[in-house]
Amino acid sequence: MSFLRRRSAATPAGPDFDVLAMDPGDWPGNLGAGLLPAPDGSCQGVFLRYDLFGGRGPAMIIGNLPEGSPAREVAEGEIPFEVGQLLVALENEEQVHVTGIEDTPVMQGDNLLIVRRLKLSESRISCVQFDRSDNVLVTIASWDRPITDDLYALLKPLPAELFQQG
Repeated sequence: MSFLRRRSAATPAGPDFDVLAMDPGDWPGNLGAGLLPAPDGSCQGVFLRYDLFGGRGPAMIIGNLPEGSPAREVAEGEIPFEVGQLLVALENEEQVHVTGIEDTPVMQGDNLLIVRRLKLSESRISCVQFDRSDNVLVTIASWDRPITDDLYALLKPLPAELFQQG
């Protein structure tokens, strides 16, 4: 995916990588963004929380975790970071684990993605993951709605200004 690249600003205002997600202007509801800081101040990941239910809780979380991010390191059977964040946001304390993984080829424009569909013990959560060409892991976790192939066409890099402090 050639449009994804690492940023090399002298003083980064947020992550030093492009964040692939849905443009918040294209969706109704509220959007929240969180940065995962490392002790040295670098960004170890970004997750975006889409509240499409009109204030009744998040419907989807999209995470972007670069290579080396500790949030990427999960033991076999454990849920991804984004699924955990979704459960916390929903105040759902149920113990959830991965019951299976299925690889599926999906086209995004002219690019072929190998998407990992995670099957979870909580059937109301849909979760997919794919690796970008710049080694950033994208995870999409959705509550009570399936993740269809149409979603991948909506993903695009968000502007860096979205993550600047001010």
